[in-house]
Order: sequence, then C-alpha cells, then structure tokens
Amino acid sequence: MLLPQTKEREYRFRLALRIALPIFALVLALVSETLISNYETLSLAFYFESILLLAFSIYFILYIIYSSFNVKITDDVSKTFSREYLYNYLKKEIKDKKEYTLILISIDNLHDINKQYGLKNGDKVLLEVAKWIGEYLKNEKLKNFPLGHIKGGDFIIGLRGNKEIHNTMLELMCLKSSEFKVDNIEVKISGTITDTNYSNNLNYMIENLFELQEKQKSKYSEEEIDPSELESYIINAINDKSIIVSTQEVYKENRKVYKECFVKLKTANGKLFYPKRYIKVINKLGLSVAFDLMVLEHIILNFTDISSDIYAINISPASIRNENFLSHAKELLKSHDIINKKIVFILSEQEYYSHTRRYNSILNSLRALGVLITIDRLGSLHTSFLYLRELNIDIVRFDSYYSKEIKDKKNHSIINGFNIMAQEKGVKTWMKNIEDEESLSLAKEMKIDYTQGKYLADLQEIN
Repeated sequence: MLLPQTKEREYRFRLALRIALPIFALVLALVSETLISNYETLSLAFYFESILLLAFSIYFILYIIYSSFNVKITDDVSKTFSREYLYNYLKKEIKDKKEYTLILISIDNLHDINKQYGLKNGDKVLLEVAKWIGEYLKNEKLKNFPLGHIKGGDFIIGLRGNKEIHNTMLELMCLKSSEFKVDNIEVKISGTITDTNYSNNLNYMIENLFELQEKQKSKYSEEEIDPSELESYIINAINDKSIIVSTQEVYKENRKVYKECFVKLKTANGKLFYPKRYIKVINKLGLSVAFDLMVLEHIILNFTDISSDIYAINISPASIRNENFLSHAKELLKSHDIINKKIVFILSEQEYYSHTRRYNSILNSLRALGVLITIDRLGSLHTSFLYLRELNIDIVRFDSYYSKEIKDKKNHSIINGFNIMAQEKGVKTWMKNIEDEESLSLAKEMKIDYTQGKYLADLQEIN
C-alpha cells in the first residue's frame, strides 16, 4: 500500500476519534448522571434505550465521517497525495532533513490517451502509473515515500538523501517504463530529479523540475543558478536599466525596412541573461510592465532619436493592456515624435483575450501614434489566427517552423494559404530564419512581404 493511502486511513481514523469521543463522552455522562440520581426509580427500558443510544450515536458519527466527509488528503483518481497536502508534507520533510530529493515523473502522452481512449481510461492510466511507481520503488527497497499527483500527468516523489543516490534508479526506472502498458495503452513516461543542493525552497525545487523537463525535451543546457539569486540578478538589472540590445535587419525584396531588437539583461558582475532565462522569472515576479517600459524607453532614447531606422521590439500583450504601461508608452511616443519614425510592437500570447473591442481600441490608439502592430507565430498559436481575423494589425509573422520547412513541398500550400489570407485582409507577412538562397527564393515566389535571417544579415550589437 502506498504511503498516501496509509496516511489517508490514519487521517480519517484520527478525525473519527476527535469527533466521536466528545459526543460519546457526553452521552455516557448523561446516562451516568441519570443512573446515579434516579437509580431506584429507573425502569428496565431505560437501560435498553441507553445502550441503543450509545451504539447508534457512535455508528451515526462514524458513518457520516467515512461516507460524507469530503476533505481528503489523497487525489480521487490517482489515490496519491493531493497537491496541497503533498506540499505541506514535503515542506516539513525538507525542513527536517538536510539532504532531500524530489523526482518528477510525467506521463508525456496523457493528453493523447484522453483524446483517443477517453477520460475514463486516462484516469485509469493515472492510477496504474501511481501503483507502478509504488511497486518499482518498493523493489528498490524504498518505503514510506510521499507521492503526489500535482497536475495533468505529473507526479512528485520525495526521497531522503541527495540526488546522486537516486540518479541511477531514476534512469533505470525511465528505461523500464518503455515496457509499461495499461490495457494495451502505451504509456510514455519521463523523469527529472533535483535536490536541496539546488534550493531549500520547495516551490523553487518544483519549478526547477519542470525547467529540467523542458531542457530535457529541447536538449538545452545552461549554467545552474540558485533561483533566489537569479531573481535578484534580474530585479537589479531592471532597476539599473542594464540591458544590451542586438538587432537584425528585416528586408522587403533587397531593401532594408526595419530592425528587430533582441534584448539581454546584464548583471553588475557581467553575467548575461537571454530571454529564455529571464522572461519566465519576470512574469512570475510581475515585472513585465516595468521591463517592457524600460526596453521601449531605451530604444526610443538611444536609437530612434538619432536614427531614421524603424525598430521592432517584443512587447508582452499583457503590458499593452495595462493602463500604466499604455499611458507611459504614449507619453514617450508623443514626446519624441515617433509618429514620423515608427516603432513595431511584436505581440505573442498563448491565451486568447476575448475583449477584442477593448483590445482593438488600444491598438488603434497606438497605431495613431505611428506604432506598427505585428502578431507573431502565425500557424503555431491558435491566438494568432483569431487575432488576424479580429484585430486591426499591420503585420503577421510566421512561426519559425514554416521557415525551417519551407523547402518541403507539402508545406507550400499551407504557407501560401496563410500568406493569401493575411494579404487579402491588407496585412503584411513576415518570415524569419531564412538561412540560405533556396529558402529566400521560395519566400519571394510566395510573395511574402518581409524576410529575415542569417543569410540576409547577422545580429549586430548596438549598445
């Protein structure tokens, strides 16, 4: 039996005692007092009724607790710890133990299982995977470990000791999982591991597990930095407005039309952080508005005031819809006469913003000040299709997948379809990551308006 199931039983039993004993004591006290004060006048029926009262009161209390009590410490589907209880349990474990390891086990194809076999079978897979994890670790002589289902197909396991002790076990576990099936349903399982050498903060440790998972998928590696230290670096860089900007030119046929800006944060000790590293932290800390205003101000003061070039910058759509950002951005644009020089805002977001009337009003007010609006990742994010249809924009940029696959004839009709759809709406199209002459020729044949890539121009640092 898994530790969560054992703990659930203990939890319910203790709760039953806490509720039942006081009531039982009150009933017992009432019966005792009646017996003592009215002993000579009591009939036989009283004794019989007292016994029944005691028995039924206990039965009723226990029945209510076990049948109707809905606050559980285990997940209904997987029978492992709920996220709230798991977090509380792990925080105590980490506090008590100097060395502690967390493992993330993920069912990578759970979404496909739910879609193909139905949610009921998806739930069954979750339960069977939890049981399989328990059996596997039991065979490895590991007992009484916390196991919790925190979201989707993701389970967190807590183990005592540092990760070096458990690394090999996890690797073998992931290899063994290739043979794992539930009712002939193939289940793809992956795992990542971290320990308290990374951080003693549970939230940081769990975030690190998911970051490691992303790196594992993309084969991307970078220097490990304590998360609180990373946050401090990023906050200080924003406060000091310490950034380095590189640009890459964008072409229309053989003519340069504007430059896309790429921003790195620079720390006091010379460390450089790229968007992949800092964007998630900035969003988590609620600093996206401050960051976007800093970048916009930097571009306007350092480049547009001394150059006639047009600069394209990535701006968070949440910032665009923020009143503080909007008012400061408009002040900057008006005070520096950007209407004659123009800036391009590149917008990209995963979640669709449904208040399109308000969104359009904001974008139109920026366009009136000379800002061109670009929606990024057309063909990848579903929001890009909806925004192309519903917003007043100037440019759409294809997702990099299509530039990489432009030579594949199977993709020609898809790219052509996107291109025609946009241009019929009066929206220009933009393709990045053009790496060779053949890709450039194909883009021109398809009459894509703007092209960009290493074949056309290298990145240039302009600070």
